[in-house]
Parts: sequence; structure tokens; C-alpha cells
Amino acid sequence: MKHVLSLDPKDLERFLDRRRANPPHFPLEMDLAENLAEVLRKANEFVPSEAGSILLDDPRRKQADRRQNLLTFLTVFGAHAEALVGQTLAADRGIAGHVYQSGEAYFTSDVHDDTHFDATIDRETAHLTQSLVATPIRIGAEVCGVLELVNRLGASGYSAADRDLLDIFAGYISKAIQNVLDGRLAQEYAKRDNLTGLYNDRFLHSALDQAIEECQRVERDLAILFLDLDYFKRINDTHGHLAGSQVLREVGHLLRHELEPQPAILARYGGDEFVIAVPGFDGEQGRQLAEKVRLRVRSAVFCARPGDICAEVFNLTQITCSVGVASLRSGERHDQRPAELKGQLLKEADGAMYQAKEEGRDRVRTTAAHAIAFGAALTPPKGA
Repeated sequence: MKHVLSLDPKDLERFLDRRRANPPHFPLEMDLAENLAEVLRKANEFVPSEAGSILLDDPRRKQADRRQNLLTFLTVFGAHAEALVGQTLAADRGIAGHVYQSGEAYFTSDVHDDTHFDATIDRETAHLTQSLVATPIRIGAEVCGVLELVNRLGASGYSAADRDLLDIFAGYISKAIQNVLDGRLAQEYAKRDNLTGLYNDRFLHSALDQAIEECQRVERDLAILFLDLDYFKRINDTHGHLAGSQVLREVGHLLRHELEPQPAILARYGGDEFVIAVPGFDGEQGRQLAEKVRLRVRSAVFCARPGDICAEVFNLTQITCSVGVASLRSGERHDQRPAELKGQLLKEADGAMYQAKEEGRDRVRTTAAHAIAFGAALTPPKGA
């Protein structure tokens, strides 16, 4: 059969940002791209077709209204494979969209008489689809994608038997994804904060060591933000610790959203403190990012719907944060070891954050010449 193409492994990462349906038993590392390609090859051996593809939704951008989601072509074979890999289509259009929405397998021997068929892809690729079979891909009970084959070879069209065979291969895809998730889960547990999903402080230190070493090697800037929520204790005292935990989880989600697609290191440092490190950002870019995050936190409504930690709705508004920014300019401080420089930068950013607290909170402050001494000597304000 024709060569099967898949997204680059780095691009596949975001499609694994989903939860395993059931607790893992035997972690197993597997190459997802090769697994998906092999399943597609085997599906084509049993149900020979001109073309085929595996499409998944993006868990980071998944909407509650599934009709608003996009399906991405992850693995494709056929004459137009190169044009399709990485492309998206609306999850409420075409036969793939119908299968994704309904959760039921579907086949047609003549798409031109089928009300579900959407010819957009055909027009864009100059392909002629005649017959098509598609089946949903699930993680647990939730549909996360579609496996489809196009233009049956050796027969006038697809049959119910072809549909049932394809459903078996969709199960293999589900297993392949879940095996990768299982294999990574143990590693992720060791470096992730259970509440927010961000890195924990232990992993932050090793990640910063590596980032600083790399920035020194290639003479690249690095910005570090130290963020602390203002008067966070009041949330716990007024609404309870479950509400406070829900706010922290939502802040973690907010930070991940705001930092995409930057290659940032995001960590919960402890309590209501967060650290953001962005390789390639200078001090001014770090300040602008800190201001953007500050305004985003200030305008957000927390606990606006029942959460998985706090089921009560509080609609908490005007929660603010204070942010300190420190930076490593390219070509500077090369005489210092990464671990030593890491400690210095964190201390500078922490000192700038406490300066913001002292000046009234809900603001951003960057490293001053006295930041290290200031940060070392300052006593955190009560109820910070």
C-alpha cells in the first residue's frame, strides 16, 4: 500500500493531553505515530481502499458543545496524504463529523446521494470520493476521533462487514493511545502538581537548570515570572478550602491557555505561588507577558460553574495577583553555574513580586538593582 504519513511527534503531543479512561495497570511506552500508521496499514489490508485517515479532536481546545470542535488529520495514506496531514475539518460537517457527533459507525457506497457527505476536502485536494466507511475512536466512553477509509477496492462499495472490521481497528487505535498515556503517566505523576496539572516545584528546579544551561550555550534571553495571588487566604476563610483549591486549579488552566504556544515552563511553586519561565523572552517581553497574565486573572470569573473539586458556584470576581519579573540577558553571567544562576533569578523575581505587594498589589514589578537584597530582607506582608 501507499506510504502512510503522520504528524511530527512533537505536533502529536497536544493530542495526548487527555485523561486515561481507566486507571493504568501495566505502563508501556510506545511510539504513537508508528502505532497509528501500523493500525491504518492493517485496516487497509483487511478493507482495501484508495485512501484512509485517522482524525482526533484536540483535548486542549475541546468545547462543551462538540459541534464547535475541530478534527485533525493525524495519520493519512493515499494520493493526497501530504496535503491532508495536519489539516483540520469542522466536527459538525461531513461523514466524519456525523460519526464523531453520533458515536456510531457509518458507511455509504455512493457519497453523492448521501446527505451527510461534504465535498469540501475533495474540492481542496482534487480528489474524487465515491464510497466511504467511518467509525468512532473512543477513550473510555468518550468519542475523541474518527477512523475512515475512502473508495473501496475490489468491491462496488463498503459493506456492513467492512464497517464491523473497521470498528475493531478503531479499538486498536484506542489501545495504542491509552498505552502511550499509561507509559507517560508514571513519569508525569513525579513532576506534576496534582491540583493544577502544572509542574511541581521539584521538577521546576531541574527544568530551570536545563533551560538556563541551554540559554547560556546559545546566548539566548530568559524571563522568569513569580506570581502570587493577592489575599488568597480570604477566599479560603470566606468560601472554604474547596473553593480555594478550585480557584488554584482554574488559575493553572488560565496560565496554560495564556502561554500557548510559547515553550514556557509553568509551575506551581507552592500554595498560591506560581513560576513561569520563558526561554527567548527578554525583560521587557517578560514584563508585557506578566501584565497580560495579571489583567487576565483580574478579569476572570472563578468558580463560575460546578468544578471537580468544588461543586458550589460562587462567581468569584476581581481576584488579583502580584507578579515579579527577572531576566537573564543573552551573553551575561556566563561565569555562573546554572544552579547558582537559577537561585539568583528566582530570588530576584520573588523580590520584585514582594515589591509589588508592598506597593499595593495587583501590579507587575521588574527586577531592580537591589532586588536580591530586597527579596532576602523583606518579610512577606500578612495575608499576602
